Amino acid sequence: MPVIKGSERYNCQVLCLNRKIIMIRPKLWLANDGNYRELRWFTAWKQKDQLEDFLLPHEISEALCQKSVPFGYGFIQFLDTAVAVEVCEELFTPIPPHADLALNGVEVFMNASGSHHQLRKLDYRIRAFISATHSRGGVYMYSNQQGCDGGRLYFDGCSCVVVNGDMIAQGSQFSLRDVEVVVAQVDLDAVAGFRGSISSFQEQASCKTKISSVAVQYSLCQPFNLKMSLSGPLKITYHSPEEEIAFGPGCWLWDYLRRSGASGFLLPLSGGADSSSVAAIVGCMCQLVVKEIANGDEQVKADAIRIGRYANGEFPTESREFAKRIFYTVFMGSENSSQETRMRAKKLADEIGSWHLDVSIDTVVSAFLSLFQTLTGKRPRYK
Repeated sequence: MPVIKGSERYNCQVLCLNRKIIMIRPKLWLANDGNYRELRWFTAWKQKDQLEDFLLPHEISEALCQKSVPFGYGFIQFLDTAVAVEVCEELFTPIPPHADLALNGVEVFMNASGSHHQLRKLDYRIRAFISATHSRGGVYMYSNQQGCDGGRLYFDGCSCVVVNGDMIAQGSQFSLRDVEVVVAQVDLDAVAGFRGSISSFQEQASCKTKISSVAVQYSLCQPFNLKMSLSGPLKITYHSPEEEIAFGPGCWLWDYLRRSGASGFLLPLSGGADSSSVAAIVGCMCQLVVKEIANGDEQVKADAIRIGRYANGEFPTESREFAKRIFYTVFMGSENSSQETRMRAKKLADEIGSWHLDVSIDTVVSAFLSLFQTLTGKRPRYK
């Protein structure tokens, strides 16, 4: 959330509990490479040695019956554990905040991120979560935006929970759902036990740099219960590169289609590699939609009924039938087109289920060449 403090605008996480804001945590390190330009809009928070008092805007103050809130870098000390946030890019910096926070007794780390999909990038993220807790212990809860924000990026979700270097819960990487909740049962005594077994951790904690905290008189944990099963380590799920190439753009296309108000896609399908790849991705999108409807997603079902113009209680149950309603392909052939590419385009369209047209453009090409010759006195020739 953007928060203006004085003359600066900060990118912040706002931590709330029971209708009260307990802390506003500004981002320390901003993403300013690749697809991101945070320094264009925000200032990095540089006062790491203290928490300041921030006066809430009048309307918020009136609604919450709260005048001010701690603002800055620090952690929250509950009655039974300590919790801190690490904001997106901060996890991947050379000296991430979680290193000093762990030495200060923080057991639970939360990271709300906006990380876009890039081929094989998930492995890079997961290695960072595991590394953050493997040598220091702790619970790392990572949540990531999922979907298309209207631009060219797709955010691929895969929220997860890591404890002491082990993945114990993992969300889906490619999904058409608007919201996905990942849940895990964790024993925080396992964190204390893990840290107590590392002598170097104990030594470094004894000479740590003190970080400010906010005391909250509230218990997060449930009483110990032998009947409660804990979440154990699981095998990390990765998609193959081919699946990533299909699912990532396929999910992006669906998000863009349902938000844009359009009724489908039109693709000039030549039978070549480029247009055929795009057609295959749209076909994959249709398969994902039908699969999600079969899994009971009512929002996807409602969007598909609206876009596909279904009536009388009907909805998509087969990807080819759905593609026939929303995907139009056109082979625009000329005297220079081969029969092979024409047949490839037709075969692929049939496999996907698109509404396919085979249109000759010789008349259009001839008219264009005649106009060009009339205006320039020259006629283009292909060698």
